[in-house]
Amino acid sequence: MTTTDEDLHKGVHPGRQKLSIFMAVLVLLPGVLLRLSGAEAAEPVKALAFGLAIVASAFLLAWAGEVAQLDISAGLSIALLALVGVLPEYAVGFVFAAKGGRDFSRFGAACQSGADRAAHLESSCTLALANMTGANRLLIGVGWSMVVAIGWWQWRKRGTRSSGITLERSHSVELSFLTIATMYSITLPLKRSITLIDAVVLVAIFVGYTIRIARAPAEEPHLVGPSRWIGGFPVARRRLTVLVFFVVAAGVILLCAEHFADSLVATGRSFHVSDFLLVQWLAPIASEAPELLVAGLFAWRLNTDAGLGTLVSSKVNQWTLLIGTLPVVFAFSSHSMHGLPFLATAQGEVLLTASQSLFAVAILVNLSISNKEALILFGLFWAQFLVGAFVPDSAHGAERVVVSAIYLVLATVVLFRNRKMLRGLFHDGFRAPYAELSEG
Repeated sequence: MTTTDEDLHKGVHPGRQKLSIFMAVLVLLPGVLLRLSGAEAAEPVKALAFGLAIVASAFLLAWAGEVAQLDISAGLSIALLALVGVLPEYAVGFVFAAKGGRDFSRFGAACQSGADRAAHLESSCTLALANMTGANRLLIGVGWSMVVAIGWWQWRKRGTRSSGITLERSHSVELSFLTIATMYSITLPLKRSITLIDAVVLVAIFVGYTIRIARAPAEEPHLVGPSRWIGGFPVARRRLTVLVFFVVAAGVILLCAEHFADSLVATGRSFHVSDFLLVQWLAPIASEAPELLVAGLFAWRLNTDAGLGTLVSSKVNQWTLLIGTLPVVFAFSSHSMHGLPFLATAQGEVLLTASQSLFAVAILVNLSISNKEALILFGLFWAQFLVGAFVPDSAHGAERVVVSAIYLVLATVVLFRNRKMLRGLFHDGFRAPYAELSEG
């Protein structure tokens, strides 16, 4: 059954949606004007202006990507939405990977070993992975937990007890590929760099995921907010609006990403705050905001399957395509075949991110996540920060190892408990036709 323009406009408040779009455009303007005019401003002001421009652009991209599903084929839609989903993170990661590559071509082994390096050299090599690890951990530690919490609250208001969320059987596809990518990612912290071979493997997993999910039967997209309003436009007007949103948002991100990254680092140094922490958390919060908002809206309307499913799919994209492209950018910029090097801080962060991902996958092997499991994910996400506050400088980084070990132990226990379900998950994820999955 095809959704008509009238169906899409049912329950939509045009004034509210116009205001949302107007606010997004208004928020991105200061960053664009500051960038084009070349005006001088304090680094915190520039970081705020460029960061807000990227946030607003991410919302435009999210709305356009959702509406685009009405007009393009299933396979192309999946590829497009995957690119849209990682573009903001990729833009910031691209900046630091490219800077690191250029520094590596100038300083060679000093970039990898950290010997006799300037502050900017340390930052460019280390920060290339900061945005990636922050975005991945935020997606699980906050995003997955948020969907469960909102669903629990909404059911509680209706006088119904909710023990958690159960996903539809068709989500076995995303979980199977995420499991494979996560198992491979556990090997990354054992190396001194993410190599081009790692890039080939991770991108190949993403390509395989795209091919597999492209065989899914076409479904009407779940449109909410401005995307639902735009989806009700006449076809020509709808397509033009989507194109304009894509062009404007992509242009703003490319225009502001490098300057946002530079201003963020400069702001951290002026306030004596860690460059790594600012890039790791502020940038992902900006880029992940639209996706978390959409997932939260689904959960608020008790469509928790769509809410959590969206975030799981995004995790697949980030854990394969995003990580896999960073060493390619680094190699291109360094004019070498060298992979993206690790310093000690980045190595610990990648270990912590991979361990969290393994525990999260272990939880979802049975296609469900309980309130208790969501609370554990949320608690461990914050535990690393709290433990780190009490660790002396001489032992800084030990908290990452401790929390990583907790993640790995819990993952082992849960996987052992659900070991019989792994075979069924992989069968559904890799082999079962979608007609069979829809019966679940």
